[in-house]
Amino acid sequence: MPASLATVATILKEIYEPQVREQLENRTVALKRIQRSGDGIETNVGGKYVTFPIHTRRNSGIGARNEMELLPTPGQQAFTAGRVNLKFQYGGIQVTGQLIELADKNYQAFANALDQEIKGLKNDLGKDLNRQVYGNGVGTIATITADGVNTVTVADPMYLQMGMQIDIVDGTTLAAATPTVKVSNRQVTGINLTTGVVTYSGADGTAVAGDVITRTGNGNREWTGLGAIIKNSGTIYNIDPTVEPTWAAQYDTSGANRAVSEGLMINMADSIMTAGGKVTAIFSNLGVRRAYWNLLSQQRQYVNTQEFAGGFKGLAFTTDQGEIPFVSDTDAPKNAMLFVNEDELTLYREKDWEWMDRDGNMFSRVYGYDAYEARMYQYSEIGCHRRNSFGLIDKLTEG
Repeated sequence: MPASLATVATILKEIYEPQVREQLENRTVALKRIQRSGDGIETNVGGKYVTFPIHTRRNSGIGARNEMELLPTPGQQAFTAGRVNLKFQYGGIQVTGQLIELADKNYQAFANALDQEIKGLKNDLGKDLNRQVYGNGVGTIATITADGVNTVTVADPMYLQMGMQIDIVDGTTLAAATPTVKVSNRQVTGINLTTGVVTYSGADGTAVAGDVITRTGNGNREWTGLGAIIKNSGTIYNIDPTVEPTWAAQYDTSGANRAVSEGLMINMADSIMTAGGKVTAIFSNLGVRRAYWNLLSQQRQYVNTQEFAGGFKGLAFTTDQGEIPFVSDTDAPKNAMLFVNEDELTLYREKDWEWMDRDGNMFSRVYGYDAYEARMYQYSEIGCHRRNSFGLIDKLTEG
């Protein structure tokens, strides 16, 4: 039987899609911890958003009086509603007509080629979502410090990749629903990891310090990650901490880098506990993890790797409330520790990654070419229900 779009779609959907859905979570640290149990995923997300109530204020009708004095004015509890707007994530593959013909003549070669495309897409989707867990929703890949001819210098190129399609976005418009794009849809053709110089294709554009690089089209369209959640200012989920002061994370910053210390860490854990929250994990990159390891070693403390619930392994930070897992992740921001209450994070999504086949076929022809595209999609967003139980210590010296 000759190969057709219908038979190829069947092969992909029945053989390869389960591998994408199973392995996507296993290759990412932060994303996996958010999804560490069914409690971390909510699929009842009809429409474009979900709402959740939060308790923000106590009853103020309390007081002490002498005999025959006016009693306190009755009060009430105060609540407000958060709104989680879903974000729309996509990934796609493209195969040529010639590749499809291979299914007739050499099924193994055809399957191997598709396997590479599917696995590559799976890795890329997982890695990008893991990056978004730490982001602020704007989509910033790197912040520009200087401009050049078909080049920009960035503060840190860690999230950039060769071949990535990028926009250069006006840094003064990042709060807008649609930020201003100065340079659109360029391809990264060179990255100097030492100097931070990034070369891009196409016509030269003009950038200034403070502008940012995003994936093409991603400006203000990514997940509301920890970069937005762990702040003591800024409205998220339609709740403003200047109106509801309890809707603010704990924040410890400094003008210059400082050494990692248990004093800083204990103070942050105490601040979160004072706000009524708890810490289930501390996230950092490898450099801060090394600094913490060195601190424990210098103090001759027990530094063997600990194993925590769910099969996660790592160092531990010991408090009077018990041990807190210290989790290292290559995608975590540099020079920082993120104190996270994973119980107050939910990944809202209607379903996991699916092939876009609403018209009955997952493939669509690329107009004008002997090629076909298949795309995956996921409608999802990270929701935080108790912002004050999260904290950040930044400006830390890495080891």
